Amino acid sequence: MPHLSRRPFVFLRHAQSTRNQERRIGGQHDVPLTARGEAEARRAQALVGGLDWSLAVASPLVRARHTAELALGRAPDRLEEGLMERHWGDLEGQPIPTAIPYTDTPPNGEAWEAFVTRIATTLNALLDEADTPLVVGHSGLVRAVRWLTSGSPTGPRSANAIPLWIAPATGDRWDIRDFTAADRARIVR
Repeated sequence: MPHLSRRPFVFLRHAQSTRNQERRIGGQHDVPLTARGEAEARRAQALVGGLDWSLAVASPLVRARHTAELALGRAPDRLEEGLMERHWGDLEGQPIPTAIPYTDTPPNGEAWEAFVTRIATTLNALLDEADTPLVVGHSGLVRAVRWLTSGSPTGPRSANAIPLWIAPATGDRWDIRDFTAADRARIVR
C-alpha cells in the first residue's frame, strides 16, 4: 500500500447532498446539494472562507465543487479528478447499510486498494505542491486517510461541511479532528 506524506492539510467534506438526505450511497453519481446542504456550506465559510489558502482544490462532483464555492466564497483553484468518491458500482444509489464493508470490492465497483492508492497519489501530489492546502471532497477520503495512517478505515463518519484538521502528530500518529478558529489563525498569511 502507498503512504501519505507527513504534511498537514484541511479537509472539508461536501455539505448535505440529495443522496445523504435519502440515506443512499452517492459514490460517483453526480448529485446536487440540498437547501440544507447549501446552508451548511455557507456556515463553513466562517472557518475556511477568506483565507489565503496556498491551494484550494475540490472533487469535480457537483456536491463537492458547489460546497467549495459556497464555503470559500469563490471557486476552488482547481478541480481534481483523483479526489472523486469511490465508485461503489452496483451499490450506488442503494440504501446505506448498517455496516459498510469498506475493504471489500463492491460488485462492478472500485477495489479498496485502487481507491486508497488513487487518494494517496492525489493527496501526496497536492501536499508536495502546497503548504497546508484545503481539500474539498467526500467521506471516503477520510476512510482512506485512516487506512493510510492507522491501517483501519473505521472511525466516526466525517460530518457534512465541518472542516477537519489532518496532520502528522508525534511518532507515527496522525491527528484527525475538527478544524478550529485557533487552527484558522495559524493559517492566516
